[in-house]
Amino acid sequence: MIRYEVTLDLEPSRAAAVAAFLRDVHIPEIYDTGCFRAIRLERASPTRLRASYLAARADDLERYLRDHAPALRAAFVAACPAGVSLTRETWTEVAVWE
Repeated sequence: MIRYEVTLDLEPSRAAAVAAFLRDVHIPEIYDTGCFRAIRLERASPTRLRASYLAARADDLERYLRDHAPALRAAFVAACPAGVSLTRETWTEVAVWE
């Protein structure tokens, strides 16, 4: 499994609007690409969010990044042009204990 994570640090005045856009528009559009098996949106604080995208294979993530990410990122910037700082990381599953 491949986990692609985006962490967002939000200005307090923009936090509610950005969270709503992620939940109601942006993440559903990403899920509809079919590149990810599951997506989680989590909150560490009112101004810090993390979206975790679970892909079955590296090819699925690469397809998302190549075919879908540019337009979806542009749409996010258009909807949320200020008050958001983000980082992106890709994690490869090494082991799981359940």
